[in-house]
Amino acid sequence: MFKEHFNDPDASIDFGEPMEYRLLDRIDGVEALRELSEEELPELARELRHFLVRSVAETGGHLSSSLGAVELSIALHYVFNTPRDRIVWDVGHQAYAHKILTGRRDAMKGLRKLNGISGFPKPAESPFDAFGTGHSSTSISAALGMAVASHLEGESDRWSIAVIGDGAITGGMAIEALNDSGVWKKGLKLLIIVNDNDCSISPPAGALSQHLAKIVSTQAFNSAREMSKRMMKPIPRLWDVAKLFERQTIGLVSPQSALFGAFDINYYGPIDGHDLASLVKVLQNLRKMDRPLVLHVATIKGKGYKPAEADPTLYHGVSPFDPAVGIVPSGKKSKPTYTEVFGKWICDMAEVDKRLYAITPAMREGSGLVEYAQRFPDRYRDVAIAEQHAVTYAAGLACGGIKPVVAIYSTFLQRGLDQLIHDVALQNLPVMFAIDRGGIVGADGATHQGVFDIAELRSVPNMCVMTPSDELETRLMLSTAFQMDSPAAVRYPRGRGPGVEPGDDLATIPVGVSRMLREGSRVAFLGFGAMTNVLAPVAEALGGTLIDMRFVKPLDRDAVLEAAVKHELIVTAEEGVLMGGAGAAVMEALSDAGVVCDVMRFGIPDTFIEQGTQAELYEQIGLTPAAIEAKVRERLESNS
Repeated sequence: MFKEHFNDPDASIDFGEPMEYRLLDRIDGVEALRELSEEELPELARELRHFLVRSVAETGGHLSSSLGAVELSIALHYVFNTPRDRIVWDVGHQAYAHKILTGRRDAMKGLRKLNGISGFPKPAESPFDAFGTGHSSTSISAALGMAVASHLEGESDRWSIAVIGDGAITGGMAIEALNDSGVWKKGLKLLIIVNDNDCSISPPAGALSQHLAKIVSTQAFNSAREMSKRMMKPIPRLWDVAKLFERQTIGLVSPQSALFGAFDINYYGPIDGHDLASLVKVLQNLRKMDRPLVLHVATIKGKGYKPAEADPTLYHGVSPFDPAVGIVPSGKKSKPTYTEVFGKWICDMAEVDKRLYAITPAMREGSGLVEYAQRFPDRYRDVAIAEQHAVTYAAGLACGGIKPVVAIYSTFLQRGLDQLIHDVALQNLPVMFAIDRGGIVGADGATHQGVFDIAELRSVPNMCVMTPSDELETRLMLSTAFQMDSPAAVRYPRGRGPGVEPGDDLATIPVGVSRMLREGSRVAFLGFGAMTNVLAPVAEALGGTLIDMRFVKPLDRDAVLEAAVKHELIVTAEEGVLMGGAGAAVMEALSDAGVVCDVMRFGIPDTFIEQGTQAELYEQIGLTPAAIEAKVRERLESNS
């Protein structure tokens, strides 16, 4: 393995004890970084890695990816003239070292917290964050656009740099951007860095590639390359042979080069992404060029912190922990999360229906499919970070008589909306969507809040949209959606439910029928999903009616109209955007029936919700029992 031959200067770091930050204490910005000698950079990396682990251990956050990008962050800011030269970090959860080096070290104590700094790059936060990210595979497109803008503005010395992981480059958008990048030749300063943290290369190839990268990235080599091109291009056969020879030579040490060669983009690497001397030298060489380039660096996720190296998935996104011992399972048995309810249901259903086929876009662990993937490998597919493909792949399976279940986060389903409409719903195919993290998710902030799905999906013909309020309802709705012969979505929140035992059977419920939880007077509370539980104490305090609506589409119109006739006020609550959401559906139903009734809607306002804990954000936007009760009392008093 290539990674076994990396130098390991971090082996002696004691993450359980404080460290004297002899160099890091001097870095209050990139100018101070560039004053260091190249020989001091490895020591800076050690100190930065120590600080990162201890900082994230206090706040929580994305650890493995950021540890793997420490040296790369240092080298980029050391060599390039940032922020004038722009770095776009794909996804951005590997950018913590970048944040620290660009003057936000003290702000790390507020990482992913309410009113603190974002866990992702955010231009409003710093001029060094060239582009806002949070979803994958966008960096090359954005950096290409920036590079073309610089070219048009005559800024011939300004670089645009995309840092993209080997996982994110599987996304279709990245491939589209590579295809476009290859059209541009001289005069465009675009550098695409492929941060490959799952690389397996034999030791001789690793050493050879380091040497080759230094040679082919020099000005002399590239001048010779350009001269050869001018001399041989008029003789097509000779030019074709020369191109083939170069690609095959580089391909000996890196088969990945074939991908970029197909797009006619000059490729360099792979090189050790933790060898600062080599990184700096190669980047200095590449900076002298003026055309789109690809640099392939091999790194280790979790680099330097042994627990994270051993299990980078566990340490990908962490809650606070003791850095001296690492993450220790609590051992306490608690009520299951909604994700765990889904994970058990899909295994149970797969046992009785051999047509079930599960699909996820690179979220096996997050979506609760680990056990399913182990038990039913022939009926499981992780399509990598390719949400659009996941949806249309499911449509194709449905055409063949299979019953696909697409397990996907709400925020990531946004990327497959076109395919859901045109490839699934338009053809009325029985594809089921298990939508996790519906609603407020907390610390990941605006890019990950799952608040748009209800409004998006209820506008699509043939779609059925269900919002369970507890664990049992989730299991019932999953079975109901799976048994339907048309598109269906079950949308459930992040975290744990109220503790209702989900059971083991595979019973279903009538489609489009709500359930009455409490009968009262004056005000009818219509809850969608987990907000039903928030409304329960309010309905009790005010003596009102409480209905768990269950379905956003088809909406139980009879229940809505009856509530309007019997009550002076209807209150709806949903953990989704109000514009076009479930509350809007209730008002549409009343309007269509010509019924006039006072309606109050509670949900997500017309703004992006930033990071914070779920509880803090509910408080901030007024989705707590106390806030709802106060506003409803005020309305009832004003109506009296």
